[in-house]
Amino acid sequence: MSRPAMIGSAPDSWGVWFADDPLQTPWERFLDEVAAAGYTRIELGPYGYLPTDPSRLRDELDRRGLTMTAGTIFEHLHRADSWDSTWKDVSAAASLTAAMGAEHLVVIPDFWRDPQTGEVIEDARLTDEQWPAYAALMNRLARRIREEFGLRIQFHPHADTHVDTHENVERFLHETDPGLVNLCLDTGHIAYCGGDSLKLIRDHPDRIGYVHLKQVDPGIVADVHEKGIGFGEAVRMGAMCEPPNGVPEMPPILNALAELDAEIFAIVEQDMYPCPADQPLPIATRTLGYLQSCGPLR
Repeated sequence: MSRPAMIGSAPDSWGVWFADDPLQTPWERFLDEVAAAGYTRIELGPYGYLPTDPSRLRDELDRRGLTMTAGTIFEHLHRADSWDSTWKDVSAAASLTAAMGAEHLVVIPDFWRDPQTGEVIEDARLTDEQWPAYAALMNRLARRIREEFGLRIQFHPHADTHVDTHENVERFLHETDPGLVNLCLDTGHIAYCGGDSLKLIRDHPDRIGYVHLKQVDPGIVADVHEKGIGFGEAVRMGAMCEPPNGVPEMPPILNALAELDAEIFAIVEQDMYPCPADQPLPIATRTLGYLQSCGPLR
């Protein structure tokens, strides 16, 4: 039975990377515009960007006909003595996410290269000893999040982190417990790092729990990799582009998602930090129309 993915959007598509930044779209404008673009589902975005009081946030969403699909938070469990600081951040986002009635928490690994400056701040690869230790902590985090908040962790491979390439995503899946940890498959980041989203869906259908839809400009990405440019600068160069101007192709992805035996949220997430204030709304509107023409969505 075909199950079309459930479409939504996120603050990222409005140039939002941080809880508070004068270069970003104010949260009221984001909520107004994401609804005006035709979306009815959103992610929380960086914790602290949207109101953190559950009652206020619920009122703001209800007033615009919006619902929350997931919270989003970074973790740094590959580093020594990182549990307490990670749990503090993750549990705060999880609490608000659960209060909004969402079921998912998108967890992103921290960077080995500073996303703003491109400076390398630690080794780009985990050792064979670090991988199982990291996976064990991710399993622990997922178990506790489920027990305390009733949420399912969706792990988000990301450029300039240790879970980036197709090979590293495969290793992460092998090392982690499939009963606890699934993927937030970000089609843009997988393509940026040379991976194949369609193959991941086909090879690991039971591990795809959530999706971010985006495309990359292959020419810019090739230039970025050749010159060793960091992800933040790559975004400013336009590496993440408006569909259908990049890769991967969306129709095969949407059709493959519809064949999964699961309810999947597919969240449009085009990295655009920073961006002109009037840029996101037209792109978001066009993108929704394009994706609706590509394949099964609801």
